[in-house]
Amino acid sequence: MSHPESDRPDGIDPRGPRFTAGITAVLLLVVAVLGFGGADLAAWILLAALSALFAWGAFAGVRRHPFALVFRRLIRPRLSPPDELEDPRPPTFAQGVGFAVTIVGVILGAAGLAAAVPIAASLAFIAAFLNAAFGYCLGCQLYVLLVRARVIART
Repeated sequence: MSHPESDRPDGIDPRGPRFTAGITAVLLLVVAVLGFGGADLAAWILLAALSALFAWGAFAGVRRHPFALVFRRLIRPRLSPPDELEDPRPPTFAQGVGFAVTIVGVILGAAGLAAAVPIAASLAFIAAFLNAAFGYCLGCQLYVLLVRARVIART
């Protein structure tokens, strides 16, 4: 079975990043609840794991993210083809933004500032929730603004 994504290697199914954002949002909410509830070590460990996943998506690309692989293998075959494909660069950049936010929480948490862990998780949760629930990707919008401002190149 051929998918448009395999026919156009430059495009991704836009439902994939939303699926990834949904799983990520749930896990970030767990980090926030644990952290604000006093389970500092558990929150820190989970945020560190999520930070590593954000790094994976940012540096290896959104196509290689573990949640994207789950989407492509288990979810996408059960869906109709997407109406159009999405440029993978904005969601990949968004993964980098997620990594930056979460790694700050991980580093500050490791330095003894436990409150930084649930705060970073809460900030990242807002972005992941907006993407999962409404298809609004804050990191993607930041990417577009930076390209328009010629701060980053689109190539």
